[in-house]
Amino acid sequence: MVLDSKKSAQLNFDDQEIDLPIFSPNLGPDVVDIRKLYAQGDVFTYDPGFTSTASCESAITFIDGDKGELLYRGYPIDQLAEKSHFLEVCYLLLYGELPTAAQLDEFVPRVTRHTMLHEQMAYFYRGFRRDAHPMSIICGVQGAMSSFYHDSTDINDPWQREVASIRMIAKMPTVAAWAYKYSIGQPFIYPRNDLDYASNFLHMCFAVPAEEYNVDPIVSRAMDRIFTLHADHEQNASTSTVRLAGSSGANPFACIAAGIACLWGPAHGGANEAALNMLREIGTVDRIPEYIARAKDKDDPFRLMGFGHRVYKNFDPRAKVMKESADEVLGLLGIEDNPTLQVAMELERIALSDPYFIERKLYPNVDFYSGIILDAIGFPTSMFTPIFALARTVGWIAQWKEMIADPTQKIGRPRQLYTGAKHRNYTDVENR
Repeated sequence: MVLDSKKSAQLNFDDQEIDLPIFSPNLGPDVVDIRKLYAQGDVFTYDPGFTSTASCESAITFIDGDKGELLYRGYPIDQLAEKSHFLEVCYLLLYGELPTAAQLDEFVPRVTRHTMLHEQMAYFYRGFRRDAHPMSIICGVQGAMSSFYHDSTDINDPWQREVASIRMIAKMPTVAAWAYKYSIGQPFIYPRNDLDYASNFLHMCFAVPAEEYNVDPIVSRAMDRIFTLHADHEQNASTSTVRLAGSSGANPFACIAAGIACLWGPAHGGANEAALNMLREIGTVDRIPEYIARAKDKDDPFRLMGFGHRVYKNFDPRAKVMKESADEVLGLLGIEDNPTLQVAMELERIALSDPYFIERKLYPNVDFYSGIILDAIGFPTSMFTPIFALARTVGWIAQWKEMIADPTQKIGRPRQLYTGAKHRNYTDVENR
C-alpha cells in the first residue's frame, strides 16, 4: 500500500530549501519522508539505533507505548490472549485476518503434520558439545534447515515461501525441545499429532520413554499465552535483523536464524532470564528491603530487572494477561518450597503498592511474569530465550513475507557519520 502525502515539511540549510513529504499512518505519529534528502541536499540524517526512523511500511503490529497498547492486525493483545490460541494468532499474523472455522480447520493440521524434523538432523545435534547453550544449538539448526529443506528456499516462488513459513512455525517447537533434551542428556521425544501446539512442545520437553507424561491443561494454556504474547512486537532489534537479512535475498531459514542470533543478546531476548537471576540473587523474602533500597539509590548501579519497559511508558499490556497465568500456574504447582517464587510474589506486591514504583510506572512487565511461569513449570533459565525465539518465529516470518511482497523494498544500507582519518598516503614499511 502506497501512502498519499497530504502535507510536507521544509528543511532549510546552506541556502537550500528541501520539501519533505509527510505521511499519516492509520495509527501513530506522522512520518517525514527523507528518502530524497541525500539526492537533493547531499546530507544524511543521524539516528543511532534508528529509534526515530521508520525503516519500512507495515500492517502487522502496532504499539502505543504511552497508552500501553499492543495490536496484532488491529486486535488488542489482551483479547487475543484471552479468547484465541497461538495457531489462530499465527494465521492472523501471516494472512491478515482471523480465520473462519473452515480455514482454521485446514490450517492447524497443516502445521501439525510438519512438526517432525528430517531424521538426519538428529545427527546434526550430536555435533554440538553437551554443555552448548540451547540458543547456539537452535541458531545452528535453524540455519541448517536450508540444507535439509532446499525445496523451499526460492524466495521468488510464492508457494515455496508458504511452505517454508509453515515448516518453520511447525518445526521450531521440535528444534527447541530437542535442544533442551540434548543439553540434559535425555533421548529426543518425537512430536505427537494428537496434541495441541503448546502441549506438544511441553510433552517433547518433559516426557521420557520410561513413563507416561500428561500435560496439565493449566500449564498448557499458560504456555500458549506465552507464545501468543511474544509472537510479534513491531520493528524490534531481531525483527529488523530478519528484514535486513531478507533484503539481500537470503533464504527464509537463514533470515530467521539471523533473528535468533540477534534475540540471543541479553538486552533483547534475555530479559526474563535476567529477571529470574535477579530473584535468585535476592534469595529470600527477608532480603527484599535491602534490594528495594538499592534500587531507589541513584548512586547504586543495581537495577530491578523485569520492571518497566523501554517501549511501554505506562504499563505493559502483555503483563496483565501474563499475571493471570502466573497466578493460575503458581496456584496449581504451589510456591511453598520455592524461595525464588516467594521472592517474586512479595516483590510484585511491593512494586504494585510502593509510591516509588507507582510514580515511575515501574510495573512488573511480561518478562517478570513469563520468567516466573517458566521456572515454575521446570524450565532452566537457559531455555527462556529459546522459548522466546519459538514464539517470535511466526512474527519474524510474517514480517519477512511482508517485506518480500513490498514493491518499494530495497537492500538495507544504513549510512554513517564518518569520524575517522581523512585521506592519507601510504608509507612504505621501512619509512614508518
